[in-house]
Amino acid sequence: MRNYEVTFIVDPVLSGDEIKATAQKYVDQLQEVGASIVHVDEMGLRQLAYEINKRHAGYYYCIEFQSETTTYLTTLELNMRRDERLLRFLTIALDKYGVKYNADKRSGLIGKAKKKTKATTEVAGAGAGAGAAPSAVAPKAKIAKAQPPQPDNLKRIEGIGPKIAEVLKASGVDSFAKLASMTPDQIKDLLNQAGDRFSFQDPATWPAQAQLAAQGEWDKLKKWQDELKGGKLVNAPAASSSPEVAAAVAAAGAVAVAASSEEE
Repeated sequence: MRNYEVTFIVDPVLSGDEIKATAQKYVDQLQEVGASIVHVDEMGLRQLAYEINKRHAGYYYCIEFQSETTTYLTTLELNMRRDERLLRFLTIALDKYGVKYNADKRSGLIGKAKKKTKATTEVAGAGAGAGAAPSAVAPKAKIAKAQPPQPDNLKRIEGIGPKIAEVLKASGVDSFAKLASMTPDQIKDLLNQAGDRFSFQDPATWPAQAQLAAQGEWDKLKKWQDELKGGKLVNAPAASSSPEVAAAVAAAGAVAVAASSEEE
């Protein structure tokens, strides 16, 4: 597994929501190509070393990620180069020392200089003559803030678009594992509660797809998705019609996985 980080500067004239949406766009792009997000560092507004596009400051982000391939980096950088919301970007490969440095920095071991603690001396009474031995004040241990886990990109499931992904996340379904643990009927209920515009969706294959995604079986998932049409089994009835249909969908997913395994 190879380690990389991409640092980019977002135009500060954008609103706070637009800045965050810009950064999330590239997090999603990396997840869509199978990269694993290690850390997203929102570095905030900083002064630029020199003027860029009549801007003297920019909003900095740094995304550290892992990947087994580099073929998509050219596309990622091309998208960044065309994005008018970005002032600059830089992608670098990390060696083991760079990975360790970033981990130590997140843990608070590197960064701000530690203040030297002054020793305190207890002065003896007037008749004692000599002072007591100085006692050093122990520094307070710095507790590193835990970075919240990045939610899975549910749009990688065939049939789930940006709006449906938002509906699922709003209901607490923000990972492939959670989606895989649900039945099609349970997913259908969430969609119906979100409004009529989502009621026509057929989530029959979503749990089976999510199970493959949760296990990291991306090649097998891709082969199966190529056989689906909008996330649906061709000529299959609606998922909510009966429990038997849901079982048939799961069985079809298992057959697809087994077939792809034999091809390998």
